[in-house]
Amino acid sequence: MPVTSALLTLNPLESIPLVEQVVTGIKQLVEQRVLRAGTRLPSIRDFAVQHGISRFTVVDAYDRLVAQGYLLSRRGSGFYVAPLAKTQETPTQTTFLERADDVLWLLHNTFRDVPDVIRPGCGWLPGDWLDEKVMQKSLHELSRKPGAFLTAYGDISGYLPLRQQLSQKNLADIGISADAQQIIMTNGASHGLDLVARLFIQPGDVVLVDDPGYYTLFGYLKSLGARLVGVPRLSNGPDISVLQQLLETHRPKLFFTNTVLHNPTGTSTSAAIAHQLLQLAEKSGLYIVEDDIYGDFHSQHATRLAALDQLNRVIYVSSYSKTISASMRVGFIACHRELAMRLLDIKLLSGLTTSEINQRIMHQILVEGRYRKHIEKIRARLEVKRGQVIRELEACGLLIHAEPEGGMFVWAQLADGRSAAEVATMASRQNIMLAPGNLFRPYQEPSSWLRFNVAHCDDPRIFALLRAH
Repeated sequence: MPVTSALLTLNPLESIPLVEQVVTGIKQLVEQRVLRAGTRLPSIRDFAVQHGISRFTVVDAYDRLVAQGYLLSRRGSGFYVAPLAKTQETPTQTTFLERADDVLWLLHNTFRDVPDVIRPGCGWLPGDWLDEKVMQKSLHELSRKPGAFLTAYGDISGYLPLRQQLSQKNLADIGISADAQQIIMTNGASHGLDLVARLFIQPGDVVLVDDPGYYTLFGYLKSLGARLVGVPRLSNGPDISVLQQLLETHRPKLFFTNTVLHNPTGTSTSAAIAHQLLQLAEKSGLYIVEDDIYGDFHSQHATRLAALDQLNRVIYVSSYSKTISASMRVGFIACHRELAMRLLDIKLLSGLTTSEINQRIMHQILVEGRYRKHIEKIRARLEVKRGQVIRELEACGLLIHAEPEGGMFVWAQLADGRSAAEVATMASRQNIMLAPGNLFRPYQEPSSWLRFNVAHCDDPRIFALLRAH
């Protein structure tokens, strides 16, 4: 029999979105057997009227419940409670490594220690650009301090003085208001992205990503069973008209994006596009995961979604792996309090705590002003190299997508639509590691674009090869 009265008590003033209140409420009713298998739920229209919410919210909630096995959808008939035992009988595969084969192959080869390789396609600064003395001084000072931090697990959220420093200074400087309880320390940005993905994504879920975008993230999301859908990246940010269509078609929960000094194009999202993006997110119930790992290389006050949104629908992820030390693995997530508590639970279950020793080192580097001085030197050096490399690439006949406002990446297109993958293959025979554009597409679609890391473009053999091919 259909249910004809209001099922749930919903509170639109709660910080928890209405769609999540509906999903959680119906799941509890099913698990407590208040709603029995075979019970037909109210139609989308009736449920919306009974509970005073939009039809869109009901559609989203019902779709999620179907995906999670709590409801069955029968065309022309409606939504019914699924047999509870059916959701428990067969274990669900949660890791799909075969879907990430291409990315895994690339990562294994990227981190393989091969002598004399020229790496204009890599995603990090050369070792001699990162000042070891910055870390050595902090390590020396820390080694002389007694304390349980040398042997204990530490605070589950991360070293409190560092979180306070991020809250009161580093995030505040770029317009993001977050207290220390909204910040969770992670083992780099990849760990932060991993925690968010674990919390939100079920096998089969559609997840929006930049196209082109961060290929390691693509591989990881595929390993969770996610279905990736690319949002075309323009010179001023995501293509808003395409994004709107994708939101209407797929109703995804997450959009992972680089806003400042985007990888691989080197461009930044404009304020106008950022405002439109946030309006769409609010309207559709979308969470945006803002990966800002390269943002500190930007010399001006770039627009962050998290600053405009103040962590309402934006989950902000960053780290110091690209700017100070990849070995130290200090990153963080900033988000609204309820999400921070849930992400902290995932962190505890999957890895307990993160290294307080490393976080204390990073705290000293920040509070003593060493980080600011170091970054200013890197920015100035990148500015010079970027201009040189762009001139060289244009002389080789490549088309520059857009001149970046900072950072290490330049996105350039081969003449006559040549295959970047073919050129990269020829380059590898000369021990030159290029980054062809197909790697940065969600499903490695063909591309005539290449990403260049200007800090690794000193060797003239790179440009000789491009001229020859």
